[in-house]
Amino acid sequence: MKIAIASDHAGFELKKELINYIKSLNHQILDFGTYSNESVDYPDFAFPAAESVAALVADYGILICGTGIGMSIVANKVQGIRAALCVDEDYAKLARNHNNANVLCLGARKTAPELAKKIIDVFLEEDFEGDRHMIRVEKIHNLTRL
Repeated sequence: MKIAIASDHAGFELKKELINYIKSLNHQILDFGTYSNESVDYPDFAFPAAESVAALVADYGILICGTGIGMSIVANKVQGIRAALCVDEDYAKLARNHNNANVLCLGARKTAPELAKKIIDVFLEEDFEGDRHMIRVEKIHNLTRL
């Protein structure tokens, strides 16, 4: 599986740790930056990473900033993206099962590395349930066509 990953300066240290973890799971990483703790603007990194998921270059995306909120707002501007800010494993499970989320957003200032790894495990392992949830996801996508 190919995973697009990006962070701003606040998420950089967690991103580094998660890259190593994801690679240990035998997934390929597409790193969209940032590459240091120097202050940057998160849209510059979130948007291209999300675009790679929308274009099917990556299977999923993982975006990390201080809270995860900014990254999720930016990612959801990309047509075809369903980004979810997940704070625990249950959020990750439901984001995949019910919303068919394809981008996971994490808050580095709010999520310990070990919890982030558990969230990623669930996010990558769970499947979309479809059925009644598919109708809702289709409605979300139709909103972008208005």
